[in-house]
Amino acid sequence: MLNETKSTLMYLLATTAMVTESNMTTSTPLLPKAASEALVKGIASFPNATKDVVIATTPTTDEEWRNYVHSRNTEQKKKIKKMKKELEVDVELLKMNKVVVRRITPKAISPEFKNKVYIDIHGGAFVLFGGLPSIEEGLLVADRLGIVVYSVDYRMPPAFPSPAALEDVTSVYHILIEKVGAQNLLVGGTSAGGGLVLSLVQALIKHNMPLPAAIYAGTPWADLTKTSDTLYTNENIDNVLVTYEGQLKAAAHLYAGKKILSDPSVSPIYGSFKHFPPTYLVSGTRDMFLSDTVRVNRAIRDSGGVTQLELFEGLSHAEYLIFYSTPESETTYRLMKGFFLSNL
Repeated sequence: MLNETKSTLMYLLATTAMVTESNMTTSTPLLPKAASEALVKGIASFPNATKDVVIATTPTTDEEWRNYVHSRNTEQKKKIKKMKKELEVDVELLKMNKVVVRRITPKAISPEFKNKVYIDIHGGAFVLFGGLPSIEEGLLVADRLGIVVYSVDYRMPPAFPSPAALEDVTSVYHILIEKVGAQNLLVGGTSAGGGLVLSLVQALIKHNMPLPAAIYAGTPWADLTKTSDTLYTNENIDNVLVTYEGQLKAAAHLYAGKKILSDPSVSPIYGSFKHFPPTYLVSGTRDMFLSDTVRVNRAIRDSGGVTQLELFEGLSHAEYLIFYSTPESETTYRLMKGFFLSNL
């Protein structure tokens, strides 16, 4: 079990956001002056854990991780149930090659996306948001784009380190190729999910498989090592991730398993970006993964690919998903829809 100090920390909402009870030390957020009013209000209401708290409350054993994941996922389910009530979508539980998948169908499918399919790969530092929480972004994509979404509930550590997650995502992709054709497939995800999208494409290229029409990598965790510049410059500024030390570092090693963190199958930034499909990228000025996003953008462009990089003022990691009722969130998915339509 988590010790008494760790058990007082509840993790909610964001990919790696932390919410603390009143007896835990939190920092006062520095509010952006040029972001939307809705985003500023969201940030102001969002408890900020300090770096010391993040490090002190990071699980250190498999049992602690299992308890932590259960606690996080239990809280996240509350948000997902609320979103399902708000959005006009149907959710169906499926299995594809033994991989758990949830098909999300909007009440109204956009004519432009008729016969098209979006594969959603959820975030959560490669360890969180299995089960129902895996459909968080899939719900928004289905509703805001008007497209059928298949959200992959891939296996995760500590029980299943790399390459289990990539194997599951690839397996579902192969089934949907046969079902609708690669030219009708779109693939996307945020954070760890964005990193898995990049790893999937690299694996498809390596094995000469048909590529999706376009992809989306929202603030992708593309480098699990502590290398990217904004891991340093935005530490304690990003109110969601807060610091690489502690949870992120521990989750990175859990996911990598016996592999080194710079292995391209774990950190796709160290792989090849030649022949990548058109790629839509999103981040924010306070995001600790801003540099990962910029580095991926540059790698694709330098390899001759097409990208659209969208950055938001005052946005910490994945807050377009956390605070999904903000203009920043609405713009993220409106631009995603336009980018996909221009590349189909």
